[in-house]
Amino acid sequence: MKRLRLLRWSDTVLSPRTRPRTIISPQCQCRRWQSATHQPFLREAHSSKDVQGQVPDTLSEEHLLRLPSPPIQAASSSAKLAALHARLQLPSRLPLQVLARTLVDPSADPSPQFNNNPFSILGNDFLGYYTSEYIICRYPRLPLAVVFAAMYAYVGPKALAAITREWGVEAAAHPGGEVDPGYLQFRRVAPESDMGSKPSALISPMPDASSGWKRRGISSRTVHDDEFGDVRQSAKDKEASSTAIEGVTEEKASTNFVRALTGALYLHSGRAAVKSFFREHFMSRQLNIASLFNFRHPQRDLSRLCAREGFQSPVARIVSETGRKSRHPVFVIGVFSGHEKLGEGAGSSLDEARTCAAVAALKGWYLYSPTELRVPSEMEEPGARKWDRLLVDPGDIVV
Repeated sequence: MKRLRLLRWSDTVLSPRTRPRTIISPQCQCRRWQSATHQPFLREAHSSKDVQGQVPDTLSEEHLLRLPSPPIQAASSSAKLAALHARLQLPSRLPLQVLARTLVDPSADPSPQFNNNPFSILGNDFLGYYTSEYIICRYPRLPLAVVFAAMYAYVGPKALAAITREWGVEAAAHPGGEVDPGYLQFRRVAPESDMGSKPSALISPMPDASSGWKRRGISSRTVHDDEFGDVRQSAKDKEASSTAIEGVTEEKASTNFVRALTGALYLHSGRAAVKSFFREHFMSRQLNIASLFNFRHPQRDLSRLCAREGFQSPVARIVSETGRKSRHPVFVIGVFSGHEKLGEGAGSSLDEARTCAAVAALKGWYLYSPTELRVPSEMEEPGARKWDRLLVDPGDIVV
């Protein structure tokens, strides 16, 4: 038999020592050159220069524990960051260091040079702009309340948090310099803390006395509120809430991450990359717009709509029925304006069928979609053809 040669590491396996030598993580060989919150650490690092005036390239584990977020150079050795970059098919122009910065929430590192707050502000504007133009150009007759609900369904906090989980991004238990930069890092809110959250405007559109508005309607929500129809917080309110509660929820941190990634993608790859990223990850999600309607008085709304558009007054007529004197009757009623059928509905009673027919007629009007969809952002692309005017609806029905 041929003699087997032992490998170089065989002596460590055969030695009496059962536990191998501790491997120093590559993150410990990184340096954070700028910081606005840990000046004592920087003074200690500068005081540790050798005789020749050079700063040592390695950081001890104790120094890493004192950092609020991982060093910048640690991103090049993170397998999680590389996997996330490849999974999302991000362009090569977006470096791993910037991707790592988008994962650092301001609650983890308050320095704007290392957190994702600047990217998040820019990305929020792009997401709101692209989503609003898509919804309005696709369904130009939608009421503004439904537009706000559709915006919330596409790029709201809950939707962005779900997208973050679908991307496979995991949250760190606690932020710090020793944490892998591929984790979402934020300071968690204590379980017993009171968030003091108010109901959303989508759920409770009634005017709020504390907001200072005597009458808060659709027009004020369009002009003064944010892209979801919620009341904008003033700078004093944001500062008071940030000082009262230390930390954020995972949903808030995930929302900031998705927005920051969109903003960073625009800065490093341009508008075309952001638009392609938006179509692949946001507009590819299916949303049933018809389920967002909630009519209180559909028959009265249909009458006002016909009067505004110059149609004849709607008339409900029985199309068919069965089992009128049985326990389970079914009535099919159609709503007609002259000789045109506007909608049809079925129900176990005449009133229910009439209401369903009015709802179907209103949805048929509001869910109108043009054959060719064009958005204003297409004019920014080189070689775009001449812009054709879109349908502009008069607005909501005034009852």
